[in-house]
Amino acid sequence: MPSLDPQQIIETQRQDWTRVAPGWEKWDESLDHNMAFMNYRLVGEAHVRPGQRILDLGSGTGYPALLAAQAVGPRGNVVGLDLADAMLDVARRKAKALGLTNIRFQAGDVSTLPFDAGSFDAVISRFCLMFLPDVPKAAAEIARVLKPGGYLAAAVWSLPEKNPFLNIPINIVKQFIDIPPPEPEQPGIFRLAKPGDLRGIVERAGLTPLADETVSGESLFASGQEYVSSLMDIAAPFQALFAKLSSSQQTQTQADIKRAAQQYEMDGKIALPIEIRIVVGRKGR
Repeated sequence: MPSLDPQQIIETQRQDWTRVAPGWEKWDESLDHNMAFMNYRLVGEAHVRPGQRILDLGSGTGYPALLAAQAVGPRGNVVGLDLADAMLDVARRKAKALGLTNIRFQAGDVSTLPFDAGSFDAVISRFCLMFLPDVPKAAAEIARVLKPGGYLAAAVWSLPEKNPFLNIPINIVKQFIDIPPPEPEQPGIFRLAKPGDLRGIVERAGLTPLADETVSGESLFASGQEYVSSLMDIAAPFQALFAKLSSSQQTQTQADIKRAAQQYEMDGKIALPIEIRIVVGRKGR
């Protein structure tokens, strides 16, 4: 199978995330609520302190960059980088609403960082690295822009079977269309899911690995229908698969996803399990 051109991958992803930016703003409160524990975990693992300069890769609609900006205070600053400027527009509005003046968001490819060597005290990243066409290149760039002693704290999705939140719609779509297993180096949701995948890349980039562990949580929805509606609005990878279905298949898929989600009802809400892999590395002094 011929490999896709990295620039083609990046441009497709830019278009995909630009398309779903309104959906991310629509579901902002729910998304922030469900992922708050992860935002705090990343900021903590990166040892973020007042006065530091922090880089957030794949900022999307603003988190965890906004939390980092609150942590570094007025003497520090944060840069949030993402492919889709439409997503960053949402982040900018949130920063303004929070009264944060020590943060800026800019569009760009996180595989080629437009910053000088040793520019940042820490790099944080949530659900970004697995979508990159060249993860080792990005890891080398992270190592380059970190100051000596600086930290990387990154979150990627763990194994498919540990993530019904993500895996339910994929498995149901598979009933209608063939979805071949992804190539090992192909960008995708579970690209860095296995233990040691990202840790090894980080180590080869010259950082000392400090952690490679999983964190479990739940993504909460008021109902199965709310879960389906959010998927249709924000899940760019799922949208691409859904678009390949006929009208009747789309209707059946949504009904089946809703039914599958109901199995996770707890205390009147849908609590879909998620498992996230956290990798932490440090640049030598």
